[in-house]
This record gives sequence, C-alpha cells and structure tokens, in this order.
Amino acid sequence: MNTENTSEPGSRSDIHVLALMAATALGVYLCYRMALPFVPALTWALALAVVFLPIHRWMESTLKHSNLAASVSVLVIGLIVIVPATFVGQRLVSEAVTGADTISARVESGEWQRVLDVHPRIAPIAQWIERQIDLPGTVSTIAAWLTNATASFVRGSLIEAIGVLLTFYLLFYFLRDRREVLVSLRALSPLSQADMDRLFSRVGDTVHATIYGTLVVAAVQGTLGGLMFWWLGLPAPLLWGLVMGVLAVVPVLGAFVVWIPATLFLALDGSWGKALILAFWGGVVVGGIDNVIYPILVGNRLKLHTIPAFMAIIGGLIVFGPSGLILGPVTLTVTVLLLEIWQHRTP
Repeated sequence: MNTENTSEPGSRSDIHVLALMAATALGVYLCYRMALPFVPALTWALALAVVFLPIHRWMESTLKHSNLAASVSVLVIGLIVIVPATFVGQRLVSEAVTGADTISARVESGEWQRVLDVHPRIAPIAQWIERQIDLPGTVSTIAAWLTNATASFVRGSLIEAIGVLLTFYLLFYFLRDRREVLVSLRALSPLSQADMDRLFSRVGDTVHATIYGTLVVAAVQGTLGGLMFWWLGLPAPLLWGLVMGVLAVVPVLGAFVVWIPATLFLALDGSWGKALILAFWGGVVVGGIDNVIYPILVGNRLKLHTIPAFMAIIGGLIVFGPSGLILGPVTLTVTVLLLEIWQHRTP
C-alpha cells in the first residue's frame, strides 16, 4: 500500500516531463515551419552582419547612438552590395539575350562547320558530333531556354526585391541587438561558457572564410576572366565572367571550365595569338590568383579538407538553395565542433 502511494507522484512527474517534452518539441517544430520562409533572408543578414561588423563598430564609436549607427551601417552596406549587384544584373540580362541570339545565329548559319572544315584533322570529330546530336536544334533550344529564364528572372525581380528588403530589415536588428542576442543564446544553450565562445568563434570564422575566401576570390577570378573576354572581343564577356565566378565557388571545378573551351574556339578560328593570350591569362593569372588572395583573406580560419568543403557547399546548395552557400559550411562547422565537445566529455 505504501509502495503504491510513493510511486504515484513519480509517475505523475514522469507524465508531466513527457508532456512538457512533447509540447516543447511541437513548439520547436512549429517555430521551424514558421521560420522556414525567412531562412534565406536570415542567412544573408547574418552573413552581412558578421562580415561588416568592423564597419558597424566604427559607426557605433563615432555616432554614439545604437539606432542611428545601425541605420547608417545598413545604408552603407546597402550601397556597397545592392548598387553593384543591380548594375551587374541589368547588364547580365542584356548580355544573356544577346549572347544566346549570337551563338544561335552562328550555329544555324553553318559558320561553325566552315571553321572546322579548315582543320581536316578534327573534321571526323565534327561529323561524329553532328551524327550524335542535332547541334543547331540543341543550341536553339538552349538559347530559347536562356531567353525564357532571363524573362522569368525579370518577372521575379519583385519577389527578389522583397527578399532583399527583408534581409536588410533583419540586418538592422542583427547589428543593433547583437549583444542581447548572444546573451540570450548563451542563456538557452546547454553548453558551457567556453564551449559557446568556441562555437561563436568557429561560426564567425566560417562565415568570414566563406564570404572572403570563396565569394571574393570567385568574384575576382570571374572579373579577370570577363575582362579578358571583353579585351579579346569574345561575345557576352559579363555573362561568361559571371559563369566563371560561379564555377570558381565549387572546389573541384573552376573558371577553367569556361576559358579552356574559349581558347580552343579561338585556336580553331585561326586566332592563335588570342588563344595563347587567353591560355596564359587563364592558367597563370585567373588560376593563380586563388593561391595569392585566399591565404591573405582567410589565413587559417577555415581548416577543412577539400572533400568536406565540397560536400558542404554543394550539399548546402541542394538542401537550402542559394543560402546553402553559407548554411552548408556553417552546419558542417557546428556539427564538427559539437562532436569534438562530445569527444572531450566522453571518458
């Protein structure tokens, strides 16, 4: 009889704990679902806040007012990011349509066949390609797709603009209230003060390494490649410069995927001087600038092997979309750190 009386409060306590756990799990899941549409804006706002934090700290020390400092910082960051992106986007849309029409016209006119006929050694390759695929039809299909994609991009610009506004709206509070946010995270986290410091430091280093070491280096490589395309008179230099920059983000690929075929095209066209210039520029300048700039910008902040870095970036893009470029490496970094913490705590 006494045993039953003593066990009943324990069972009620267990029921209360289970109910609390279930309610908490449900609340976390619902919050996750509600926050899911804002993940891209939250990700880029966090990345911009980390990258431009030194500018904001200078603003705070100069203006002495948190709201004014955050507002001016957001304005400055907006001018640095939005103005160039808008200009490049407009030029990209124009060059994409023009380049697609130019390539389609050259293929349909048979000019590519005349160029290959001048080189009889590679004529069998051209004939094999022609038997395997309908090159004019394929190019026309790709050109039509590119034109439609460009039109869809223009139609979707309003949604993108809303996303950009939301990003900078969140950026204002990330800058102004960052100390309160960090204090709240420390209070909610089960990790110790030292582990939280390591976590914040590792996440900050990952964001810096991703932005500076990946995006900035890729932008420099794409810019150098696009400038050489423009100087050599190749079509759509901005478009191909952007493609080279995007490919440079992927660790296994790179800008060479674009400039090597362009070099072969110039050589087949008889422009051997331009082909040699592009080969030298792509192999030495565009390919070598990575080894010069990356250590300067990143140093030893991100210590990841090529394979995990590749999986983090590509997997992040697949799972999270464009924001996965940041979320992928950050997720991997946080997971590795948590495993290290468990390893040290496990006897």
